[in-house]
Amino acid sequence: MNRQIFALQRMVRRSISSSSRRQVENQVPQKQKLFQEDNGIPVHLKGGPADALLYRTTMVLTILGTGYVVYELVSAAFPKKKD
Repeated sequence: MNRQIFALQRMVRRSISSSSRRQVENQVPQKQKLFQEDNGIPVHLKGGPADALLYRTTMVLTILGTGYVVYELVSAAFPKKKD
């Protein structure tokens, strides 16, 4: 059992230390150029459709949460009468 664990540890250590790293292109200048453009789009939507979807989802959840809080406050303020 211990021999299998040690073999697994050696294999993992060897694969991590010998793996070559990919060179990743620096995309910061392109992103800076995109976000600094003056094209009338708010900065929180300049990332594209994914940003628009996240923004709309956040707004819907915020409105639903606010409505639920108001509902609970009203139901707590006017409790049901017991017969």
